[in-house]
Amino acid sequence: MTKNILITGGAGYIGSHTVLQLLLGGFKAVVIDNLDNSSEIAIKRVTELAGDFGKNLVFHQLDLRNREALEQLFATSNFDAVIHFAGLKAVGESVEKPLLYYNNNIIGTINLLEVMAVHGCKKLVFSSSATVYGWPKEVPCTEDFPLCATNPYGRTKLFIEEICRDIYLSDSEWKVILLRYFNPVGAHPSGYIGEDPRGIPNNLMPFVQQVAVGRRPSLTVYGNDYSTKDGTGVRDYIHVVDLSDGHIAALRKLFESNIGVAQQLIFLFESNIGCEVYNLGTGKGTSVLEMVSAFEKASGKKIPLVMAGRRPGDAEVVYGSTVKAERELNWKAKYGIDEMCRDQWNWASKNPYGYGSPDSTE
Repeated sequence: MTKNILITGGAGYIGSHTVLQLLLGGFKAVVIDNLDNSSEIAIKRVTELAGDFGKNLVFHQLDLRNREALEQLFATSNFDAVIHFAGLKAVGESVEKPLLYYNNNIIGTINLLEVMAVHGCKKLVFSSSATVYGWPKEVPCTEDFPLCATNPYGRTKLFIEEICRDIYLSDSEWKVILLRYFNPVGAHPSGYIGEDPRGIPNNLMPFVQQVAVGRRPSLTVYGNDYSTKDGTGVRDYIHVVDLSDGHIAALRKLFESNIGVAQQLIFLFESNIGCEVYNLGTGKGTSVLEMVSAFEKASGKKIPLVMAGRRPGDAEVVYGSTVKAERELNWKAKYGIDEMCRDQWNWASKNPYGYGSPDSTE
């Protein structure tokens, strides 16, 4: 039987890439998204890229805080599992508008979990973030590190993780996988879908991309006096297609209980899912200047830099251990920074204004 998966926030950057991988993997996908920070064009393009599998994609414009609409969807569909991406994700904005973030991210998630429970759908993959590690005292971060979010956005991720752990403790029928991503970059190799941030980008690569296509004059580098190889901050960048494949691996793990008895005994001995957490990254740190240099090479464009002081709250070096995901999900990142930059530039050069036009950007 083809599994039917609900994807919240499936029109967003990581969501749209994951929906495509799901379709190509033989799943049915029902996407809901309120289109606050995403575009329905992404869904149309995913349908096209999926070819014959595109017929297995259904889209509804829906906000998770609209309990009635969510109830209606679950009443008329039968979902085997949910991948939950939907949420606001700009750190700076979350500091300025904490209530907006708590309302959207946490209330939306509670609605989703309550409706899932009512309808007996208790398999969930949640899009968490390495931001729950705060400013780690050492690297690489492993899944058992102490958790400490340093801004409202990060706290929403941390609170939702805790809610998921509590739900499982109260009802062992739940199977939840929490995926803590590091820094997603790149785009689908076709250049047909990619990241399209509204307004001023919050992350390094969309900013670099906008400088390369002439939308911004230069890239500001915050902090070049860290005790790293070139003085700039070090992060774990992961190709969005690798990240998407990590979600498929997590989903398959949730369905593993449908295997034969002998395998099941081995599986139960190894790991009873319950509520498990996995890092998704490459396990390697790359500095800001290394990333800029790789992008210059991929694009043939010079990226003018402006050096600025450190931003308060920025950690010096953050990268993750991916040993657990490799062992238990049978997943490992395949792409390095050269491929990430190649695919990011392919997307940017074909879509300099993302899914919009020059007039629609801020």
